[in-house]
Amino acid sequence: MHRFFISEDCLTESVVAIPSRLVHRLRHVLRMKAGDRIVVLDNSGWEYEVELRTVGAGRLEGVVIGKSPAAGEPQTRITLYQALLKGSKFETVVQKCTEVGATAFVPLICERCVAEEPAGNRVSRWQKIILEAAQQSRRGRIPVLYPVSRFKEACESAAGIAFMPWEGEVERGIGDVLRRSPEVGSAQEVSIFVGPEGGFSASEVEFALGCGIKTVSLGDRILRAETAGLVASAVTLYEFGELEGGYKVKGD
Repeated sequence: MHRFFISEDCLTESVVAIPSRLVHRLRHVLRMKAGDRIVVLDNSGWEYEVELRTVGAGRLEGVVIGKSPAAGEPQTRITLYQALLKGSKFETVVQKCTEVGATAFVPLICERCVAEEPAGNRVSRWQKIILEAAQQSRRGRIPVLYPVSRFKEACESAAGIAFMPWEGEVERGIGDVLRRSPEVGSAQEVSIFVGPEGGFSASEVEFALGCGIKTVSLGDRILRAETAGLVASAVTLYEFGELEGGYKVKGD
């Protein structure tokens, strides 16, 4: 069934008022009619199976016939601190990491960033991509997109287990950090720092280490900046037992 996030005020007891932004898509694109069913989510982790009852020119209403926890929402909370990237690479990061299971994104300004700070409707576009990826991947909550942050400020505010993939680290992997952390099995909150195309500078790595952020290796291969966060997020969820059997592949 098609899935859509709606605001909480659209859901009153067992009646759902479909927001106007979705009416055209449901009626004219998906050709839905009375009796058809969709799934709506109120961004709280619950999903509601809804049967459409009123299908008018500018109005759609339905009734809730089932409620259940969203199966696609991981318990591990990953915040990805991703340096700003050139072109559409940042869009790729938020889309794919939403699908994998990241909980939040913090765009970072680092010393070697080439991309400029986002302006105009660029942030709105990122938010739209996150929303659509959350709907497609059966998430129960929309990942949060935080304002752009400076690297040092982000390091000082990182919560939970914090690490950064770094090409200078050759011994310690993500699993080593997660398994040895005293926080494993409790909060399961993870902060992942990924640098820009040119990587983190030596001074940034030194500052991060001083904030308790561990450096980790992603193996013998050097990954692109837009790939590292995806791999690190997936490995983290695997280590916490949230990857095996948890994903279904959807074709293009």
